[in-house]
Amino acid sequence: MSRTVEFAGSVAVVTGGASGIGKGIAEAFLAEGANVIIADIDDAALAATAAELGVLGVRTDVTDADSVQALADRAVSEYGRVHVVCNNAGVGPLAPVDKLTLADWRWMLEVNLYGVVHGVHAFLPVLERNPDWGQIVNTSSMSVIAPPANLAAYVAAKAGVLGLTEVLAQELALRGSVVGATALIPGPVRTNIMNSLRTRPAADASGLHDVDIAGNGKNFRFLQPADVGRIVLEAIRGNKLYAPTHAEWLAQVSERHARIQAGFPALQDA
Repeated sequence: MSRTVEFAGSVAVVTGGASGIGKGIAEAFLAEGANVIIADIDDAALAATAAELGVLGVRTDVTDADSVQALADRAVSEYGRVHVVCNNAGVGPLAPVDKLTLADWRWMLEVNLYGVVHGVHAFLPVLERNPDWGQIVNTSSMSVIAPPANLAAYVAAKAGVLGLTEVLAQELALRGSVVGATALIPGPVRTNIMNSLRTRPAADASGLHDVDIAGNGKNFRFLQPADVGRIVLEAIRGNKLYAPTHAEWLAQVSERHARIQAGFPALQDA
């Protein structure tokens, strides 16, 4: 369905909005005249960023469906409607598969995958009430299509986010919805993800550890969160399903897809 996206006066909700990519997205919406609500589990960062940006901050635990539903209800009570939800909250500590505990797996999936599931479940009915347009933006990761070692739990969750978003976009298009779906696929961005374990509740023994990939000796090009915010806005304007951030990773993506294609059996003549 054709639609015209106007950010001025619209309402955007961003989870993980107190820092990093989420804050960059929030700033991009604000620059376009949107009303922004940021959600985060980090109380101090949430209060500081909400005050800095002059926006409403709502403490939200994305692993808790009721907490995310309360966020949706608060957004509607404040503004009457929501045009965009960016399901962006995430954590990214590392561990090899044989060091991961079941508690590690559950936490990583609860934040990175179920956080998105809860956001879609709570906000999709709200967005579909709009007569003009709406967009769900789910943060996946470049690691899904160029997977490195020691990120199995993270990649598994973010792969689920990518697949969920692809299916959702197809379903929305089939029923002629004014709502679109975008998978944000960020490569290296300067964020607080290297401090993910600070938000983890007390748990059993863990094999996970935080790592600052900026210091691992690899020559990554890091974007600033503001750069990603601009990419998100352009993706929404064009109702793009995929919003990757780093052109230079295309070769790795192409190589992976070529390996997958090479694994297919040869077609047999009828």
